[in-house]
Amino acid sequence: MSLIQSWRWYGPNDPVTLQDVRQAGATGIVSALHHIPHGQVWPLEEIQERKRIIEAAGLEWVVVESVPVHEAIKTRRTDCALYLENYRQTLRNLAACGITTVCYNFMPVLDWTRTNLAYELENGAKALHFDWVDLAVFDMFILQRAEADKDYAEEVVQQAREKYRNFSEEDLQKLSDIILMGVPTEGSVTIPELLQSIDIYKNIGHTGLRENLAYFLESIMDVCEETGINMTIHPDDPPFAILGLPRIATSKEDLLDILHRVDRPANGICFCTGSLGAGSHNNPVDILKAVGHRVYFAHLRNVLKDETGSFYESDHLAGDVDMFGVMQELVRINEERELPIPFRPDHGHQMLDDLHKVTNPGYSAIGRLRGLAELRGLEMGIARSMNQTDLHEQRHDTSSRH
Repeated sequence: MSLIQSWRWYGPNDPVTLQDVRQAGATGIVSALHHIPHGQVWPLEEIQERKRIIEAAGLEWVVVESVPVHEAIKTRRTDCALYLENYRQTLRNLAACGITTVCYNFMPVLDWTRTNLAYELENGAKALHFDWVDLAVFDMFILQRAEADKDYAEEVVQQAREKYRNFSEEDLQKLSDIILMGVPTEGSVTIPELLQSIDIYKNIGHTGLRENLAYFLESIMDVCEETGINMTIHPDDPPFAILGLPRIATSKEDLLDILHRVDRPANGICFCTGSLGAGSHNNPVDILKAVGHRVYFAHLRNVLKDETGSFYESDHLAGDVDMFGVMQELVRINEERELPIPFRPDHGHQMLDDLHKVTNPGYSAIGRLRGLAELRGLEMGIARSMNQTDLHEQRHDTSSRH
């Protein structure tokens, strides 16, 4: 049984069409109703319509990514009960449409953080990039967070001061816009609003955020078990503290804590090699072996880090992540499942004709097509090798008995 080869699709307004997806070789779609405001119930008819569009193209909606967790839940605000019930109803509606794998994250304020969305590689392709010096420039001189410099290595602080002196107003605005893209709001967010959110989470802290995640999961687990929904938490991206915000899904220890704290089968993991692999403290293969029994969805991408911990998103098979080892373990886990695990090529370089198109950052067509092709080939090679090894061992056992 093969893994489900999937593709993230942002809906009818996505510049990458469903026909493009079919030509790329994917069979499953990962999508969400991004037009529904955060915290509101996803209407049954809206889910059915999205599903109809996907199936009319000869594809299957296999994962919802994401049903956003409202900030009222993450901060456990006094009105969080309303948003919890809305979330439960959305899960019921998704299950009624036969969609039972849901990806979400519990990152405070920022869903993802990069400092350059068009980092040019030697071959002319463009990748997403995270640079500690650029983040420090934003934190110290644009956000002007109190004592921000204490969160960075002295060398990074010195480089940030020098870079800031040479930055134009246009450079600073561009950097600010890129970082603020990670704030999951329907509209724009201002610097004062971001600072206010950071202060809220500073009071909640690491322990409080862990407790709020457990409260959220306990609040929805009965509905998940009644409907067959599996929840999959996405690791923090990147997997370390930024802007003074607490992070609770950055490592093997964090993910195991999430699984043990709410030890119910519906509480699962979205295994993202790129998010986890961006941390030098992580070994993605080792993490997958530890949490694989609860992995219901996988994002496969690679990263290359420098000596400071800055990184860019590299080719899917060429980076710091042992993609062969990850795929080998995924194939092994998948063989033990009744239902196959969906994976998608996570992000891709902007390359070839896509260099002249406007696409969602990381989600151009050709770069992901290349990634999917490489990952499909890797999966097939590993699966056939494992099957041949099993067949050889069976023959050896039979001959030994005779």
